[in-house]
Amino acid sequence: MDMKKRVSLELRHRSPSEVQELVLDNCRSSEGKIEGITEEFSNLELLSLINVGLTSVADIPKLAKLKKLELSDNRISGGLEVLAERLVNLTHLNLSGNKFKDISTLEPLKKLPQLKSLDLFNCEVTNLADYRESIFKLLPQLTYLDGYDIDDCEASDSEGEGDGVDDEDEEEGESEDFEEEEEEDEEDVVAEEDDEDDDSGDEDSSPAKGEKRKRDPEDEDDDDDDE
Repeated sequence: MDMKKRVSLELRHRSPSEVQELVLDNCRSSEGKIEGITEEFSNLELLSLINVGLTSVADIPKLAKLKKLELSDNRISGGLEVLAERLVNLTHLNLSGNKFKDISTLEPLKKLPQLKSLDLFNCEVTNLADYRESIFKLLPQLTYLDGYDIDDCEASDSEGEGDGVDDEDEEEGESEDFEEEEEEDEEDVVAEEDDEDDDSGDEDSSPAKGEKRKRDPEDEDDDDDDE
């Protein structure tokens, strides 16, 4: 499926301004260029173009709110200046599996002050001596390069993804606590019912006061006969 048709499909009867995440992975670009994405996607925060045959990002529109751009497994080798000009709030950029060979081709990223995470897995540039040191020196705003910080500490899974995961964990924890409380309440009710059953059993087995009074006169008659 070509990229324009895929964009139309992903809209699902929404207007472009309503879309915050647009995933177009594995569709086909025409002549290696971006198509069907315009500045009308004004609220777009995530754009994924993995394995779409791109050779250039020159046609990417101005997307002021875009934070995460996935461009892995394409054939891009340069021309990143346009990203710095049009994606001013970009924080995450994945260029893994592309054709970057030299550190110099990444210099335009210096103009992305919010950029915190950059991935270059399976790019030739990663084979250069002192690759990591050179990138962190070139891009001091970076926190993570290929998933690790300057001290080789791995990024957490939720890094840069917001608090959604934590909120889900909290909700799950609350639901578990609620279920435990319900189970405890049920156990208490069962215990109380068992206690009531025991009490009623004791009452049935013990002689009633009325019965005792009826036997007393008979005992007295027996005593009189003996005399």
